[in-house]
Amino acid sequence: MDTGQRSFPSDLPIARPGDDILSLSTPLPLIDEDRLAANIARVQSYMDAHHLNFRPHIKTHKLPAVARQQVEAGARGINCQKITEAEVFAAEGFDDILITFNIVGPEKLERLVALNATISGLKVVADSFATVDGLSARFAGEKPLTVLVECDTGAGRCGVQTPDAAADLARRIAASAGLVFGGLVTYPKARSEEATEAFLAATIAMLAETGIACPIVSNGGTPSLFSGHLVPSATEHRAGTYVYNDRAMARAGHCTLDDCAMHILATVVSRPTPDRAVLDAGSKALSSDLLGLSDYGHVVEYPDAVITGLSEEHAVVDLSKVAGDRPQIGDKLRIVPNHTCVVTNLFDAMTFHRNGVVTRVERIEARGRVW
Repeated sequence: MDTGQRSFPSDLPIARPGDDILSLSTPLPLIDEDRLAANIARVQSYMDAHHLNFRPHIKTHKLPAVARQQVEAGARGINCQKITEAEVFAAEGFDDILITFNIVGPEKLERLVALNATISGLKVVADSFATVDGLSARFAGEKPLTVLVECDTGAGRCGVQTPDAAADLARRIAASAGLVFGGLVTYPKARSEEATEAFLAATIAMLAETGIACPIVSNGGTPSLFSGHLVPSATEHRAGTYVYNDRAMARAGHCTLDDCAMHILATVVSRPTPDRAVLDAGSKALSSDLLGLSDYGHVVEYPDAVITGLSEEHAVVDLSKVAGDRPQIGDKLRIVPNHTCVVTNLFDAMTFHRNGVVTRVERIEARGRVW
């Protein structure tokens, strides 16, 4: 199976262990090793304390090396979003993989059959008869595929809309050639634990009445991370952003800025006016996601600075509220991004450091694996 794994381009400036991060070419994403390890330990400890299986979502980092750290800490399997992401991780030895996306179309189903043949623990989701019937038509006569019913418990994205519909779809899966019913999955609206539990519990009860077991009940999301125990029907929790954390998660109260393991190193390339700086990190480095915020990142060295706008290669910074010294041309600054998951998919490599000294550089193996 072709996973599309790449070598570093020969002309790409790559950091080496021992380098000072301030000596590196920018823009560049950096991961603080100690914060990363603390985030992994903190969440795994919570899951263990509440007897929840933890399935980290790898779309945040797209790195087999980080997924191994999560599994070594106690995670049970991983969560991928697309087939090609899952292919990368299967090739790296990961066997228990849940893909939380409706898989539709013959070109994707062919890849899914091949992936299912290579690992023992592949699982996918579906939220319609059409998706289930498409899976069954292709998997009839093949190694059976495990399918979970995706439930919309309030987030308003994918998912069946009622427990009755969830039970109907589960029965359809159980009766379909080539498929095995694996359980329920939801990505809930934040702070909706009571509604989520009611939906899942009602569905499980209806299935039990007809003799259908529900082995996996997968709840999810970093915003709901530390309230997972309030959904007692759930057997596992999924989360991705927690591993790095970001400014949106800090704003939501999930973490503090000091828990954010990812920074974008950027250079001041212009000071057109006393109140304005321009950085070399635009939307291609920081992402244009606001996620409810009014600006595009937190400047660590100048917390009163405001990144007011992004073009593709430039970030415009308002310095009018910065008292005292202000950044000068050539200065390197660290930025906490609004949305860390998007940043990962913008770069070929991730540079890790401890106390400002490079420890390793990892190729982002699943970068661009978006179908």
